[in-house]
Amino acid sequence: MTEATHRHEDEELCAAGLDLYARALREGHVGSAAATAAPCLLDAGLLHPAIDDLDRLEPTAPTVALQRLLRTSDDRIARERRRGERLADVFEPLMRLGTRAATGEDTTALRILSSKERTGQAIEEAMAEGRHELLAIQPYDSKATRRPDILEEAIKRDQAFLDRGTRMRALYQHTARHAAYQRARYERLTGDVEARTLDEVTERLIVVDHAVALIPANADRTLALEVRHPALIAYFINTFDRLWRLATPMHPHAVQPPAPNGITPRQRAIATLLIEGHTDADIADRLGMNVRTARVHIAKLAATLGSESRAQLGYLIGRSGILEPEG
Repeated sequence: MTEATHRHEDEELCAAGLDLYARALREGHVGSAAATAAPCLLDAGLLHPAIDDLDRLEPTAPTVALQRLLRTSDDRIARERRRGERLADVFEPLMRLGTRAATGEDTTALRILSSKERTGQAIEEAMAEGRHELLAIQPYDSKATRRPDILEEAIKRDQAFLDRGTRMRALYQHTARHAAYQRARYERLTGDVEARTLDEVTERLIVVDHAVALIPANADRTLALEVRHPALIAYFINTFDRLWRLATPMHPHAVQPPAPNGITPRQRAIATLLIEGHTDADIADRLGMNVRTARVHIAKLAATLGSESRAQLGYLIGRSGILEPEG
């Protein structure tokens, strides 16, 4: 059976999925190739990549999996009653197969989310339960979807969170100031929401209620790591707060970063990376812009400093004092 034809309701476990999950519970793990016969186990979160080996799939404890699958929203209460009866019947024999690997405390402290869909679902669940604050770091992503329907869904989700009297703080790169979709998003949100920007930010981070965090688990962000360990959460919050104090307000009251000596903050950031030896492509990637835009800024910087070559530009940057701390 191929993944394209493997379709059934989330509340059901097919024969192939049931057999594979039982085997994973008995043995503690299965190879990632085995999941091709039952991709529903990954979609439902019953199997997830191991923290130390992404090619090994470990089972979620049946009790944890059952509670996750039974989580419901108000408009599906009637359907979930029937679903709960079916799941209880299916999971009852599986609970006797649980192993130490499947029931350890690390299962809840760190959890790999095996797709962007699962990550999006985890974010929605965390925000639906949130009652206090959301912190977010959102680096520039040239491949991110800008579809109007995606924007509408994000605005609806964020507004529902804010309507409960919560607070949202978000950090972006300076390039977000010129993004029409970002301006439209914040102009439509009402409540305690703030956004600030920096030249560079860390990788993507979302923290809800100082209780759960989500970060990328691989380079292309197709996997995510859900973190519930208090020490790691505290570390993420401390990092966010330090970056927040250094950032420039973008919403609700935008502040334009100062440009001493005719050198803009963007050009100063580029100058710093230039003297560190980074290529144009590296600079563009780190500052969230395309290479052509980076080269335009480099040319303007060179013109301001009177440079006629790349080598001379590095020398003039060092001589100019533009990278010296202000004050």
